[in-house]
Amino acid sequence: MGSMVAGAGVNPADQNWPWWPLLPLYPYGRRRTLRRELVPGQVWSFEQLQGVFYVAVPIRMTAIKVDGGLMLYAPNAATAECIALVRDLEAIHGPVLSIVHPSSSGLEHKVGVPAMARAFPGADVWVTPGQWSFPLPLPLSWVGFPAGRTRVLFENGVPHGDELQWEPLGPVPLGPGPFMEASVLHHASGTLLCTDALIAISEQWPELLDLDPTPMLYHGRDHGDEPMDDEPQRRRRGWKRLVLFATCLKPHGVDQVWRRFPFRWRPSWEQDFAVISRGGRLRVAPILEDLVFPRHRPLMSDWLRRCSTLSFCQLVPAHFHAPIRCDGSMFETLAQAWEGGDSDDAEASDRAFLRSFNRQIERLGLVPKA
Repeated sequence: MGSMVAGAGVNPADQNWPWWPLLPLYPYGRRRTLRRELVPGQVWSFEQLQGVFYVAVPIRMTAIKVDGGLMLYAPNAATAECIALVRDLEAIHGPVLSIVHPSSSGLEHKVGVPAMARAFPGADVWVTPGQWSFPLPLPLSWVGFPAGRTRVLFENGVPHGDELQWEPLGPVPLGPGPFMEASVLHHASGTLLCTDALIAISEQWPELLDLDPTPMLYHGRDHGDEPMDDEPQRRRRGWKRLVLFATCLKPHGVDQVWRRFPFRWRPSWEQDFAVISRGGRLRVAPILEDLVFPRHRPLMSDWLRRCSTLSFCQLVPAHFHAPIRCDGSMFETLAQAWEGGDSDDAEASDRAFLRSFNRQIERLGLVPKA
């Protein structure tokens, strides 16, 4: 496997993302892209940083080799650098034939689709059913999706059906609109793609953060006067704290917010990371489990069981570690744990905020009650 990223001579303008005000997340208007070859000649990931207040983790677009060209799954920010890295693949493998937006509720995945569609005007655009916008319900064409070549997965068929197998997760009603995502198996490489449902968390920070270690160095400090010196111990400490924020929003390990530096950590925070990361094992994302799937839990176990019957050897989600070596038996184990409650008491304190937030939005009538 190899990686490709712009070197020191890159023009920063090629990393410019002018649409960042639509979703003002770090690193705002500059998005570096790291391309990694996950399966030689067949599967590539395109990774960019995205987050809030230096809580930045990778968001991943995946390119799949299909008959006659390429398919892009879960587009990210279509910067000139990112487009050029896709063009390199087009020169070898053929044009981008399809662009798939595999989530109905993931704004971080949706915001990059219109620009990616304009960059590849010959590609069909596919979306999951139940697309919605907030606060106003707008047609997809009003938010930049090309009207003449946008199709709905499952309702209008599926792209590359002879090479790929598509499996829906959802829909789960959420008030403003449903949660739904579409996973897909690439038979030739044995690679299963998903968006937000499943993650695996490694102790090692992602290669992408080597391009911009600022988030790790910021959160790797213990007080505001501590310099952000770049050293492995601070990087690893910062990465683990980033994970706790990204998965739990308000982790138990944060003791308080104070004036000169936003966070003070309890001594137990490293144990909290060990519990949430589960030693790098595959798991349902805590945010989905606590904010989406208190409703219609059987939909998750049904999806896991359908995927467990497929023949695959690795999973590529849109966040955190990838590829994850796994097979159908691991999905069956997850399904059994999910049906049994999948509630690790050791995680309760870290996930208390998510569960409290879910109860609050239920009381306000923003989402249906579980």
